[in-house]
Amino acid sequence: MNKFSIGVDLGGTNLRIAAVDDQGALVEKVTLGTGVSRGRDHVIADMCVAIQRMAEKYKNCAPLLGIGIGVPGIIDMQTGLVRESPNLPDWVDYPARAAIEERLKTVVILENDANVAALGEKWLGAAKDYADMAMLTLGTGVGGGLVLGGAIWRGANGMAGEFGHTTVEPDGHPCGCGNRGCLEQYASATAVVRMAREAIVKDGTSALARAANSDSEFSAKSIYNLAMQGDEDARRIFRYVGRCLGIVLSGMVNSLNLSIYVIGGGASSAWEAFSPSIFEELRRRSLVYAATAPYDRLAVHEGASAHVKAGPGHKTIIARALLGSDAGLYGAARLSMIAATAR
Repeated sequence: MNKFSIGVDLGGTNLRIAAVDDQGALVEKVTLGTGVSRGRDHVIADMCVAIQRMAEKYKNCAPLLGIGIGVPGIIDMQTGLVRESPNLPDWVDYPARAAIEERLKTVVILENDANVAALGEKWLGAAKDYADMAMLTLGTGVGGGLVLGGAIWRGANGMAGEFGHTTVEPDGHPCGCGNRGCLEQYASATAVVRMAREAIVKDGTSALARAANSDSEFSAKSIYNLAMQGDEDARRIFRYVGRCLGIVLSGMVNSLNLSIYVIGGGASSAWEAFSPSIFEELRRRSLVYAATAPYDRLAVHEGASAHVKAGPGHKTIIARALLGSDAGLYGAARLSMIAATAR
């Protein structure tokens, strides 16, 4: 390899660190438990030790361009403060960048985890052929990121791309952000389980109820499996997930008019169950999404993307992410490559 960067994906459960060369090859990846319960100092200590080991291992093979870290939360890019992080509860208003740089004795770049996932998909994934893209990440919550002109678009104070907190039900379920009816409350893995349990209250003899009683880890995946087996209650939940995603995507298509919108995150594995409803809503609500049924069917059957005409010579693409859980690692590594080029 010629040059490499180290990318870090700091999650509430797992801490993942990778060496990625400047051509996009994954050289090495390690996964550790985050250990949030032990406190932020332990998390940072474990992370920095792992980074140092990886940097030392490859220092004689190629120059290290830098270190990028994706963090689940709101980050002040100027000061390096983590303002808020639902998965890292003791990191509120914490000067994370300074603490990490003090241990590593070098400059690091901190960025929101959904933003780095979007950058990863822009660099090497579903949006690699496009300068501009938007991404929705479906996981425990719903995150989002915008990449415009090949660079993360953060907005005036770093809040751009918070698509998960777009209102889809004005008087809907309360959200942790203080709003009601956010997309996150209807399209995340957490929301899928909540809606399933609400359905179980109405019918305690359903297949959902039996699955919840027999499965100690009753999850969105369990509900997806029931949907794919034809259970109507589970299918109804995912149709609603797709409807809510379609409402938000329609607004994004109408307001941003980008060529490609990418859906990723762990819960995107249920694509086959929710994507038909996305396209139905797009046809109904979007001014520029001139969809035809064959494209929609092709997208659902292949589980990849829909390429549809949206004006002369132009296509609007709704695509499933290609990099899976590694999107954030690639994007975090890419941060320092971009910074090195700018120097």
